[in-house]
Amino acid sequence: MTGVTIIGAGRMGTSLGLALAGKRFIVRWLADHRPAAARESRRVIGQGKATTDAAKAAAAAGTVFLCVPDEEIEQVAKALARAPIDWLGKFVFHTSGILSSKVLAALKARGAFCASFHPVQSFPRKNMPPRHFRDIYIGIEGDERARREAERIARSLGARPLPIRARDKILYHAACSMAANLFVPLFDTACSLLRRAGIEDKAAVKILWPLVEGTLQTVKHFDRASALTGPISRGDAATVRRHLAALEKIPSAREIYRTLGREASKLAEKRNLPPEKIKALKRALEGT
Repeated sequence: MTGVTIIGAGRMGTSLGLALAGKRFIVRWLADHRPAAARESRRVIGQGKATTDAAKAAAAAGTVFLCVPDEEIEQVAKALARAPIDWLGKFVFHTSGILSSKVLAALKARGAFCASFHPVQSFPRKNMPPRHFRDIYIGIEGDERARREAERIARSLGARPLPIRARDKILYHAACSMAANLFVPLFDTACSLLRRAGIEDKAAVKILWPLVEGTLQTVKHFDRASALTGPISRGDAATVRRHLAALEKIPSAREIYRTLGREASKLAEKRNLPPEKIKALKRALEGT
């Protein structure tokens, strides 16, 4: 059984610890500068000891996950490197999507094998069940031995390892953020338009969600151009103009519609729409 320490008892760290527990891993320590957070994570996982002493926790396990905010990772790594710990042969992973393993350089210099380990998944609460990792991808980047171990851990969770080069992590993370984070304000904007149409917010979510869910299923099973529906997919410039006219007094929604409409028109072009329809769509979206 592999002993694991989790430093950072937030949603990611706790959910990861819960998923690892019982899968040939033992969570030995949960460290956080907030004592209550560490104790809560201990209760959720059902293993390990809670502490505010990150160095003490790191010394007790061969594998250490730094699940702290991005801006704290390098600082925590340097502090741990100064601690009287034998780092030779230990594995250290951070869970940032945007930062490379270079931020762990201080620990690497002490003999640790270092990598980044980023689950491509959202963690809205601490106690996400282990199945939350099943079939997701985990972005992995770092030195060779750490990468191999990270891939083993990913597979043990039922996830799929995704090798990422250090120089590509920013684009990789931007893609993840656009797909997950930026969908939320888009959906909220759509709900706000229904509210203006006299529909209550709870009803707006219920009305739009099956539409979104159906679209996501189509994207999953078909190519993105085929998944596109609605007036832009048909080259219906007249309807697009009417939409934009209706959004005249809601500038933010109008700009979202125009920006994403331009991208949708590129997908529509792949569906072999007649050139005159594509030109009409572009004129409509530019307001000309």
